Amino acid sequence: MYTIREGKAEDLPRILELIRELAVYEKAPNEVINTVAMMKEDGFGKNPVFGFFVAVKDNTQEIIATSIYYYRYSTWKGKRLYLEDLIVTEIERGNGAGKLLFDRTLLKTLEDNCSGMTWQVLDWNTPAINFYKKYGADLDEGWINCNLQEDRIKKILQMQ
Repeated sequence: MYTIREGKAEDLPRILELIRELAVYEKAPNEVINTVAMMKEDGFGKNPVFGFFVAVKDNTQEIIATSIYYYRYSTWKGKRLYLEDLIVTEIERGNGAGKLLFDRTLLKTLEDNCSGMTWQVLDWNTPAINFYKKYGADLDEGWINCNLQEDRIKKILQMQ
């Protein structure tokens, strides 16, 4: 029903569409500032910083899902694969593409000698939480995510 393969630069317009769909689902449609050009440089340029897999619907050859990842380093655990997003277009959710992508990303974790895989899930996203619980994932409620955006960083550094 689906074929899982590594993402290619020519997939990026569709990947950005999926990212925007996710942003709407997560009630943050205006937060996406990424562009295809940025993604092409960041994923396929001189120093790639992310990779991705896609799920292609076999009878249409349409990309209906993606798993976007990168590597991070934990001082406690060593090299980790970080699953940034697992996105399945709404009409295809529940049909197995998410499981295939998640499993492929888990395999990538082992192929690249990572000590494990880390990701986040919104506390209100019950379908995703239930999906991850089926894997026996540890859901850690003890950490608070912290972020500084580029404009704020510039203001902070100008103050010094």
